[in-house]
Amino acid sequence: MNDADVPDHKNWKDLEPNYAMKISLTILYSLILLTGIVGNGITIRVTQVLQQNGYLQKNVTDHMVSLACSDLLVLIIGMPVELYSATWFPFHSATGDASCKIYNFLFETCSYATILNVATLSFERYMAICHPFRFKALGKEHTACLIALAWVTAVIVALPLLFATGMEGHVPERARGPVQNLTFCTNLKEQWTMYRASIFGAFILYMVVLISVGVMCWAMILVLKQTMGPTEGGINNVESTPRHESARVKAAKKQTIIFLGLIVGSLILFWMPNQVRRLMTAAVPKSNWTMPYFRGYVLLHPIADTFFYLSSVLNPFLYNLSSKNFREVFVQVMCCRLTLEHKNKQTITNANSARSLRPLLSLRRDKRSTQNKELKVPKFSADHSLTDTTTTETEALHFKTNEFHSVAVRNINEPAETEI
Repeated sequence: MNDADVPDHKNWKDLEPNYAMKISLTILYSLILLTGIVGNGITIRVTQVLQQNGYLQKNVTDHMVSLACSDLLVLIIGMPVELYSATWFPFHSATGDASCKIYNFLFETCSYATILNVATLSFERYMAICHPFRFKALGKEHTACLIALAWVTAVIVALPLLFATGMEGHVPERARGPVQNLTFCTNLKEQWTMYRASIFGAFILYMVVLISVGVMCWAMILVLKQTMGPTEGGINNVESTPRHESARVKAAKKQTIIFLGLIVGSLILFWMPNQVRRLMTAAVPKSNWTMPYFRGYVLLHPIADTFFYLSSVLNPFLYNLSSKNFREVFVQVMCCRLTLEHKNKQTITNANSARSLRPLLSLRRDKRSTQNKELKVPKFSADHSLTDTTTTETEALHFKTNEFHSVAVRNINEPAETEI
């Protein structure tokens, strides 16, 4: 049977967006691209500044930089190609087969690196909050291993697309090749099984990450309640955390959980339309697509892509929402005027200020107590000498002042607390 003998009544050109829609999508995508590049680029710089000044731990900085890099790559790789191939020229492309394969591979890798970076960041915060002793025993190199594992896993997930995608036209059922002069980057008919397994496998990984991060956030909430409650023991075999933690540490843990919860919510809201679109391509072969099915896919495509790219822009806003320090430094970096002082310097200044004020207040209190005690009958010790009560109180106050200063110095030498 010749290709010409196979009827194909679909008029693909009717499904192409009109000129007004193309202009609107171009403006919208350009704004998203610009905002994402600026936001994620400044995020990388802000995390480095916060780490250098003692406000952010290095392991958290590494995770945030890796996440920002994956978001940047998604925007830079995906949006220009999306504008050209899906918006302006949806049914024909001048790119070759190799570029189509490389694009799908790189875009899939960066996309799943984003969600896997969220998983590794959540796991590290879970270990730090729920299993602090095991977390300290892991060593400093575990963060690099987790980030490398996230990127390697993303590469493995995307690897099948190097073979399952390419340049191909619409091939109707029972036909050997396209019957219309339409060529676009899509999944290949002869590699349908591999493509289908890749898409469904990636969707399963997406759901596993969402569920896992949700469970870890719930465990962290339970531990946070435990540290504020009257109980001493662990919950669900979770190590007990110190109950004498400062309010600042507990606030930092709350911010971590809120931030991770917001990320999970954004992944559900902004990724799900794109996952539905991908599942449509894997559920039914293109040769069996009806015109209503294809029309629904074409209508869903720009909506799903817009939400998906917005997820790569959202993280810097979540950082600003969850951390006051991040918000202040973000504005300073945007204005090119860094005024942030090192955390230890601020602690020393506060300690010196407290040390200089406490004796003055104590002397005033001592003076009043001395005046009041001048009217009292003197007490005699065993050797019939006067016991100076005011001197004893002054020495005690000086001892408390020195003790306060030593505690401040010890706090300076301790690692900085994380507020993300």
